[in-house]
Amino acid sequence: MLPIEPELHHRIESGRSFPLHVWRFADPVRAIASGPLGGGLGERHWVINASVHRGYDRLDPDDHLTELATSFDLTGPGVGLLTAVDVNHAVAADDQGVRVTATVGLGYPTWAAAPPDPERNAHPVGTINIVALVPAPLTDAALVNAVATATEAKVQALCERDVQATGTASDAIIVACVRTGAVRDPFGGPRSTWGSRLARAVHAAVDIGIVHWADRSGR
Repeated sequence: MLPIEPELHHRIESGRSFPLHVWRFADPVRAIASGPLGGGLGERHWVINASVHRGYDRLDPDDHLTELATSFDLTGPGVGLLTAVDVNHAVAADDQGVRVTATVGLGYPTWAAAPPDPERNAHPVGTINIVALVPAPLTDAALVNAVATATEAKVQALCERDVQATGTASDAIIVACVRTGAVRDPFGGPRSTWGSRLARAVHAAVDIGIVHWADRSGR
């Protein structure tokens, strides 16, 4: 049943309207995620990628996302992501059945192995969130490998656009696959069948997202 398109919704918080994307899966998926809600490996029924204001300072993002899920009648375990990017600017890319949707914000790009930064909380928010849907069953090991592959593809796109960073400090990802079907593919690396498709789709979505972000921000 994958891939599917997200629903676009809006909600009011502190007198302001904020958009969010909602993916509802007709059948639960097997997923790996790093979001503040539903992170880890397991069965998931839905995904939220919600826009928030740039000064977002809630210390309970999991509770916030749970509230949003309840307000949109989402039941069962799911994954919740937050971004300061307007999800209306999300970029989608496909590669032979793999569907990737990325929201790209680079207000504070950083190197993964950068030295400690005592001023890190004073910088503007920037986040690259990736929602990747794979229409084939993968083993848990392949899902873990798929996250590495997607991250490598993201970094490749950044480097090719001369962004001196491996991402931002708050990047998040979910890779979801169908649970049933043929024998689970044990591979998710960049030269595997589904890993290569995932890499190309992530690269394309992030690449276009970088260009759009630069245009919006005047960079």
